[in-house]
Amino acid sequence: MAKILVIEDDKFLRELIVQKLLKEGYEIIEGVDGEEGLQRFNTGKPDLVLLDLILPGIDGFEVLKRAKENTETAGIPVIILSNLGQKEDLDRGVKLGAADYLIKAHFTPGEIVEKIKLVLK
Repeated sequence: MAKILVIEDDKFLRELIVQKLLKEGYEIIEGVDGEEGLQRFNTGKPDLVLLDLILPGIDGFEVLKRAKENTETAGIPVIILSNLGQKEDLDRGVKLGAADYLIKAHFTPGEIVEKIKLVLK
């Protein structure tokens, strides 16, 4: 089964998503901030990354930028999951290489899982 890295500093939301993904049979790696997320990106070899943008330390945009610049992690699809819904944030995320951009308030954990399945196909 696919391995998913969830980089999210909101403990409640992270646990909600992780529980949902575990029920679906995915293997999970967690990162609670940008630095830890980037480290797990490099060492955990995830098949997909769910990435928040507003993170302590290194923000999600920087995590995405560094991951895409690294030849070993550049091919890993990243789905941004954020409260930032401005068009310029969406455009910036896509330009940096995100596979999809989900606004937290608009998606249930179940819908997030469906998006992950689509991207992993």
